[in-house]
Amino acid sequence: MNDDKPIALALDADIRMTQERFSAAMDARLAEMPFDTKERYFVVLSLLVGKLEDRSKALHEILQEVVAESASMVMSELQR
Repeated sequence: MNDDKPIALALDADIRMTQERFSAAMDARLAEMPFDTKERYFVVLSLLVGKLEDRSKALHEILQEVVAESASMVMSELQR
């Protein structure tokens, strides 16, 4: 199992880098994003972050809940 440690550390770094890219990409979009889109995005993002903060749940449980709870908003956004 110790053979996986360098790979896991590299993956951690890749995840952090991708999170930073995500934040930068969203920062660039916020100024031009319509208010109603900002509201919907904030609801979904807040839902996800709130659930991620609960460390007692597994990631797959969190994703199932977020998908179920935000599905109608996502579908509405896709139909726009």
